[in-house]
Amino acid sequence: MTRKQPSAAPRGKRGSTSTRSRAAEARTRPTDTRHQDFLEDELPSLVVRGCLIARDAVFNVRDFLADGSRLAFLAIKDCEKELDQIERKIDEQLPEAITRVGEAKARELLACLKFITDLERIGDLAYNAVMQLQSRREKLPAADSRQLMEMASLLCTMLEQVHQGFIKRDVSYAQTVLQSDPEVDRLCHSLFHRHLAEPNSPSGQKNFDILLAAQALERVGDHAKNLAEELYSLAEGRSLRHNARKLYTA
Repeated sequence: MTRKQPSAAPRGKRGSTSTRSRAAEARTRPTDTRHQDFLEDELPSLVVRGCLIARDAVFNVRDFLADGSRLAFLAIKDCEKELDQIERKIDEQLPEAITRVGEAKARELLACLKFITDLERIGDLAYNAVMQLQSRREKLPAADSRQLMEMASLLCTMLEQVHQGFIKRDVSYAQTVLQSDPEVDRLCHSLFHRHLAEPNSPSGQKNFDILLAAQALERVGDHAKNLAEELYSLAEGRSLRHNARKLYTA
């Protein structure tokens, strides 16, 4: 954002009241303006950062599933903590920022709050998914590992689309996310069906941690869908919550 430079104070008689008042105004108003501009710029920047962190969390889920990497597990834990910190920061700064802006900027700031709420939840779910599996003694069945990795890869791509869409305010990225979400659901349901197809099969009980991890990833997809709908609202200025079918079929 280009900031206006304070105008030079007009010359006047030394010691005059009007000159002193203008000088005081010149000292105080630019500082307030800079602080407000900082808040208005920082909140969207924090959301951009949050998009990247959420994407990285899911990327590391995929790495963890691939080889049980301890580094990937720790990276996911760090992502979850950092998203919590960003959410707290936006919660603290938003009330002050939103009281001093016009309608268009207020809409953007409210979108920042909605974005970080979903992004923070994505961090929680990514961490929850690997927590379900990190203490597992048995190796993941190949079919389960493959499907979970496919879900994580798809979710990583969806979150990168959210990131690009927020930066560019382009609903085509939201369309891609909404069209990808049903595939995440399909993979999750397929995995559940395989383990629970037979009522008395021990597979579902033995691999309950796998089902919980799959459910967590499926819910990451739900939050990515929320972000896509909010991106559409931000770019177009109208809600898509009750008419999302338009983007699913675009």
